[in-house]
Amino acid sequence: MDDLSRILVVATDIKYSQEAVHRGVSLARKYGAELIVLHVEHDPFGIDGWNLPFLSVEEEYKNLLKEAKENLHRLIRSEMAKGLPVRELILAGEPTAVVLKVIREERIDLLVLLAQEEGRLEHFLFGRTNDILLRRMPCSVLLVKKSTAG
Repeated sequence: MDDLSRILVVATDIKYSQEAVHRGVSLARKYGAELIVLHVEHDPFGIDGWNLPFLSVEEEYKNLLKEAKENLHRLIRSEMAKGLPVRELILAGEPTAVVLKVIREERIDLLVLLAQEEGRLEHFLFGRTNDILLRRMPCSVLLVKKSTAG
């Protein structure tokens, strides 16, 4: 693991991704690596082409993106204040495709993911994202178990 220069943490759910971000921060400090924290906003129903009888789904989606960015920044702000350079990325799209694209474009050495249990609804909406990512991964992967305390 001595050749880590670029670490990507995928913060799928800001509320539960603190452990994954913390692990990425620790590894970046230990190896002097660049840290990128990515949150992918996925709209499984799409916002284009729907003629819905209520106010703007697109506006609601934009509000979700704004809130995700604010929460992600708050999550890593203290590490940035301590001098760790962290790049935040908030991207929209299908999660697996976005993560793989970022890994290739940024030449990521290690991907840090929260080991999540996906229920039926999440499986229907998002697919088995971690399973798919693990099979296609061009870099090493660290799965961080979600704490059950608290």
